[in-house]
Amino acid sequence: MASVEGGKGPAAGPTDDDGEEQPESRLWHVTLSVSGDPAPPGDVRRALEQLAHDHPFLLTSRYAADHAEIRYWEEALDLRDAAAVALRLWGEHRRTAQLPPWEIVGLEVIGRDTYHQRLAEGHGPAPASPVGVHPF
Repeated sequence: MASVEGGKGPAAGPTDDDGEEQPESRLWHVTLSVSGDPAPPGDVRRALEQLAHDHPFLLTSRYAADHAEIRYWEEALDLRDAAAVALRLWGEHRRTAQLPPWEIVGLEVIGRDTYHQRLAEGHGPAPASPVGVHPF
């Protein structure tokens, strides 16, 4: 797993009722890769479109008959929280979105600053354009 923005912990945020500072959540760019037995591409597309409807902050999904990649922004206190949500995403929506019974085969979670630094240096994934569900 990637580091938490160069080792920095969560930024301090507002205070609670006792005057204690609460950590602020941050944005994390998530890429989730899944794979499994082939399924009809039309069914995969419909399932990913339903997932995007159920989970509206998905940026883009790419798919083939036997694998898919989902990219989105997650708001979380730290990398562990963002990764935990990402690892639950496919399983929690499998039934409601009628997703294929594929397994998670890859996960990348990077902080917003790292994401933008990679783009500026010409590395990393291109910005999600066009947004939506597309074949590989």
